[in-house]
Amino acid sequence: KTHINVVVIGHVDSGKSTTTGHLIYQCGGIDKRTIEKFEKEAAELGKGSFKYAWVLDKLKAERERGITIDIALWKFETPKYYVTVIDAPGHRDFI
Repeated sequence: KTHINVVVIGHVDSGKSTTTGHLIYQCGGIDKRTIEKFEKEAAELGKGSFKYAWVLDKLKAERERGITIDIALWKFETPKYYVTVIDAPGHRDFI
């Protein structure tokens, strides 16, 4: 299989983690039950729209503040590819 490496960078609050988490889900890198769990947990904190971002934003501070603080790495496999995705912080204090 071919290896694909993706690094997502951009301005703070541009939707990097949300887009990346959604991409991982759509490519089969995470199951629906886990996304539903994130959606429930995010809604309990008043951040229901962050369910996909929580695929990569694991730290309590990231989830509470709604920003990526540390680089997150996710690996998954499709029928044709091995994929590695890296989500980078956008906030200037964490770059």
